[in-house]
Amino acid sequence: MKQILQNLKSGNTEAAEVACPEVRRGMMLVQSCRSLISAGTERMLVDFSKGNLLQKARSQPDKVKQVLDKIKTDGLLPTIEAVFSKLDEPLPMGYCNVGRVLAVGDGVQGFQVGDRVASNGNHAEVVLVPKHLAARIPDEVTDDQAAFTVLGAIGLQGIRLIQPTLGETVAVFGLGLIGLLSVQILRAHGARVIGFDFDARRVELARSFGAQAENLSQGVDPVAAALADTRQAGVDGVLVTAATKSDELMHQAAQMCRKRGRIVLTGVTGLNLQRADFYEKELTFQVSCSYGPGRYDPAYEQQGHDYPLGFVRWTEQRNFEAVLDLMRDGRLETAPLVSRRVPFAEAGSAYELLDDRSVIGVLLTYPGAEDSPSRERLLAPVVCHNPARHESNAAVCGVIGAGGFAMQKIFPGLVKAGARLKWVASSKGLSGSIAARKFGIEQSTTESKRVLEDPEVRGVVIATRHNTHAELVVRALEAGKSVFAEKPMCLTSDELARIEDAYRLACQTNSSQPVLMVGYNRRFAPLVQSLVERLRGRQQPLSMIYTVNAGAIPGSHWTQDPAVGGGRILGEACHFIDLLHFLAGESPITQVSALRHGSDEPSNRNDTVAISLRMADGSLGQINYFANGPKSFPKERLEVFSEGRVLRLDNFRRLEGFGCMVRKQRSWLQDKGHNAGFRAWVEAVRTGGESPIPLASLVNTTRAALAVGDAIRQRRVVELATDLAAAERRAA
Repeated sequence: MKQILQNLKSGNTEAAEVACPEVRRGMMLVQSCRSLISAGTERMLVDFSKGNLLQKARSQPDKVKQVLDKIKTDGLLPTIEAVFSKLDEPLPMGYCNVGRVLAVGDGVQGFQVGDRVASNGNHAEVVLVPKHLAARIPDEVTDDQAAFTVLGAIGLQGIRLIQPTLGETVAVFGLGLIGLLSVQILRAHGARVIGFDFDARRVELARSFGAQAENLSQGVDPVAAALADTRQAGVDGVLVTAATKSDELMHQAAQMCRKRGRIVLTGVTGLNLQRADFYEKELTFQVSCSYGPGRYDPAYEQQGHDYPLGFVRWTEQRNFEAVLDLMRDGRLETAPLVSRRVPFAEAGSAYELLDDRSVIGVLLTYPGAEDSPSRERLLAPVVCHNPARHESNAAVCGVIGAGGFAMQKIFPGLVKAGARLKWVASSKGLSGSIAARKFGIEQSTTESKRVLEDPEVRGVVIATRHNTHAELVVRALEAGKSVFAEKPMCLTSDELARIEDAYRLACQTNSSQPVLMVGYNRRFAPLVQSLVERLRGRQQPLSMIYTVNAGAIPGSHWTQDPAVGGGRILGEACHFIDLLHFLAGESPITQVSALRHGSDEPSNRNDTVAISLRMADGSLGQINYFANGPKSFPKERLEVFSEGRVLRLDNFRRLEGFGCMVRKQRSWLQDKGHNAGFRAWVEAVRTGGESPIPLASLVNTTRAALAVGDAIRQRRVVELATDLAAAERRAA
């Protein structure tokens, strides 16, 4: 299928061929009939992408600060690499879609195949949408009308926050699509409306919808006009749907309000508010969040947990339904808002129309299901790409998962390691197709089984969400493949046992032993290798302190969900457990204890934790994994005490010794060992060599990471000696 993408680096807008998404639980697959180009939002993205780096930086000063902080901690070149990698990932365009349901996933009620639905789907021939981000379209509403549902819901949510009552006067700044829809919704509420814009045609449209509208390009003073229209009392509320960098608009909005008036922002403006404006009149100001309650809440949108109607009357889905009801009842006109209708095949020309400021709404039209020139192409789960050239004996690999980390580290690392990337699988299709084009991967798909069932594929890289790792590792081993799994390898002891059993069986049933490895890259870092060399020949155990400025992650992020991400100890701190285990010569970890920062309430996340490890050789390791520090402070510092000397590694950029004759090493490039780890795994897959990390070591690190949670909950030292012996017997 084809989908509209915007390249933020080059400024190009294109219809790219991508794999059709795979229907998932709580979601629906929808074949598009119409989609509406949101002139304001999408024009802003196109303009941003066409700007040079300096212009991009000026438009996003908050991002510039993040970049500067990263340069201080990680260095210039890694930061530049990360920035360009992000800019080089095309964005899917559009969020106003109408189509017919092709398939429904488990857990979806109220929808069935064939239903017409309005959703926030992208500009694509087929879209995958969560059940709460779609609404059934009444028979009386046309596809063209329904394409305005999502934008109408944005305006409606802003109006709900203003809470207009019958006879009140509300001003609307900005008479674009959302503004003109809002004018009509306000009129349906029984409010008097006064609108302001610089475009004469939009002003006339607002008047045709029953508003008192003023053309600001003619020098009209909006404050004076609003006061005159309200007998000098001032408007009851102001809805700001305009996009401007100026602070003057908000000043004017405050000046035209009556005492205790309400101002709601759905657009984008300068927000250097003047205190006197709000203090003297006791004005309220609120920013409206998109379509309504539920927006950006993973539990509502992705997991399908609805808010009880008795407590949250208007969710984003119910706002969609309310807008569609207004259309059905004839109280919301959309036909005058359509400036152009463009076939989807000519979508590139549609974006050129946005340069014409008189254009309001542009509808993209799609071939119907019966008219589709190639339904097989439309629903194809596989897309072939132009492959990169490789050596004839290169290790043939497939990658499952194409998220941000895969884009920035995994794919570049595999390419540098000389792997032949035959497959990439991603459930939504888009990210995999982007990765395939960028890194010369031969085929992208939404079906992971194609990677596992391909007899030519020798190595499988797993880069999906954490709760899927164990199942995919087992399936890959059962298929006779070598495996590189991003950390963590699994989330439970039972899953670990299944992996051990699958590995043992794979060794027995395959002519060559599969290479199983987890992405513990830090042990491969050049400065870590130098540190190990300086410890060579030691006679006594080590004492190690690892300080990690992990940074805060919102509780709503999937990594914080115990069932999906496993929490941050399993998800990330396992890195540091493995490194200390490695530095101690892979001496087995036998004891684990941990203390959690703050209260012992269940709601307190395990992301600020002090972890203590004891190895079989007597070495001690202390990991201070803290999420309450600033981003401007370096992320990692390791100190190793050994036989009257100390070796200190600062953020993988500097290694120095104390109490010993060790030359200070400094690197301009922060190298955490990703590429070296991929090289080691790819070479082992190619030659059939030993795994770069022994299975017993992988098992021991995983058990230690799992034991941290037990140690916190049970407030005790967890002994791993018995478990270790059992693991070694299984591995043997």
